[in-house]
Amino acid sequence: MTNLELQKTANEVRKGIVKAVHSAKAGHPGGSLSIADLLTILYFEVMNVDPKNPKMQDRDRFVLSKGHAAPALYAVMAHRGYFPVEEIKTLRKINSRLQGHPSMHYLPGIDISSGSLGQGISAACGMALGAKLKGDAFRVYTILGDGEIEEGQVWEAAMYAAAKKLDNLVAIVDNNNLQIDGTVEEVNSPYPIPEKFAAFGWNVIEIDGHSFDDIEKAFNAARECKDKPTAIIATTVKGKGVSFMENQVGWHGSAPNAE
Repeated sequence: MTNLELQKTANEVRKGIVKAVHSAKAGHPGGSLSIADLLTILYFEVMNVDPKNPKMQDRDRFVLSKGHAAPALYAVMAHRGYFPVEEIKTLRKINSRLQGHPSMHYLPGIDISSGSLGQGISAACGMALGAKLKGDAFRVYTILGDGEIEEGQVWEAAMYAAAKKLDNLVAIVDNNNLQIDGTVEEVNSPYPIPEKFAAFGWNVIEIDGHSFDDIEKAFNAARECKDKPTAIIATTVKGKGVSFMENQVGWHGSAPNAE
């Protein structure tokens, strides 16, 4: 896809996020909108996946460690062909496949139920190590929030991934600088993020998380790196694409009204 096609697709993903959260009257639009571009490139360009065969053994795996951003994952999966786009509006409804956090028990294409913050990257490590032990070629991608990396388990996983030389693992940090109670500096500063991952033995790449050129180059560089896991630190805007939501902490977990 060209950058223009990716941009148009990401815009449709953002529309899906807003429609889903509005329909549910609950959810997390801010941090979903900030990862729309990252997810669009992952699902349409980078990952080896097949919506018609979601359990394909050699598929690349994806873990949404910041599971509350499920509306973004559902929107991109719908547009990729995993399920009908209209189903996006069933988010958080009774008997819906689209739970408030991703659940592998309901929706084909979800590789692991996630959302207990800090735990997703550990699961991703397990998947990547399993691939290494079995000689499988698939790669594992996970997206974490910058507030989420205040969790200690993240750094245990980071240490483990480097120790086991999991070069088939890519962790993307959605660095939008806002979490539920304010800026990440105000709550419990994880800065400087790149230096922390580097100190734990990771290959670190810093990018503009809304630049398709930056994102694509980072994923290509991660694929070339050997003997180290890669951390992509993506500077993003919370609420990106909706003018009144951008950089507003109040839209972390609030649903828009009909207007």
